[in-house]
Amino acid sequence: MQARSALFDLYGDYLRPRGGRAPVAALVRLLAPLGIAPPAVRTAVSRMVRQGWLHPLRTVAGPGYALTPKAVRRLDEAAGRIYRTGRPAWDGKFDLVLIRTPVTRREGQRLAAGLAFLGYGMLDEQTWVAPRSAEDIDAVLAEHGLEYERFTAAHAAGTPGAAAVVRRAWDLDEVGAAYEQFVTDQRALVGTVTAKSSDEDAYSVRFRLVHAWRTFLFRDPQLPPSLLPERWPGTTAAAFFDRHAARLRPAADRYVTACLDHAARHRPAARR
Repeated sequence: MQARSALFDLYGDYLRPRGGRAPVAALVRLLAPLGIAPPAVRTAVSRMVRQGWLHPLRTVAGPGYALTPKAVRRLDEAAGRIYRTGRPAWDGKFDLVLIRTPVTRREGQRLAAGLAFLGYGMLDEQTWVAPRSAEDIDAVLAEHGLEYERFTAAHAAGTPGAAAVVRRAWDLDEVGAAYEQFVTDQRALVGTVTAKSSDEDAYSVRFRLVHAWRTFLFRDPQLPPSLLPERWPGTTAAAFFDRHAARLRPAADRYVTACLDHAARHRPAARR
């Protein structure tokens, strides 16, 4: 688990509801159970500041970092997809993006990751499609300095045209297999936490569970049921995730609160 990715998970899942800010000491303490060393945390924080995800501030517990408005939008979007809240029913329309500006291979990889996160699949090197428009799509394309056009294509669910778009843009067999592997891998992990486990152990396991589930933000566009195969493995995987994420949440929250309180109690002395 990379420090930068873990910080996104930490802020999105635990610190966003607590005001989206934390002292550096707490960040270090909260990532320690995941095997992430303090220098890696500080390096990742500095990188996120340069990229506009965090900004420095002074907390009662000493130097810290808070989410920027850009990060708040991205994390709220991610949370809605992770926990599947507030997703409207599909209106039968696809959002199409046609990129006019040539991109280098490296830039293309960065662009592909950003668009995949927003739920877009690639029809060809210049054309991307999603079952719904993403709030941040124009901002992401503007950040890359690209000229582009957007269109709306309407398809009735279950028609050959809609199915052809889905098959071309996403490999649902691969995504389905990944969901099945997720359940297999995580079942053994969540089974290690019992009523006798410590809050730290529950936090660590839940963190890894959410981190693994978060990877589907880059794989699964969360197509409406009418565009998915029958007996979609993602449905079973989502039920598994919801059950164990909720079961482990109280203990994980207690551990986060304890770490934040510890940082506040052991804040550095003021300089004279």
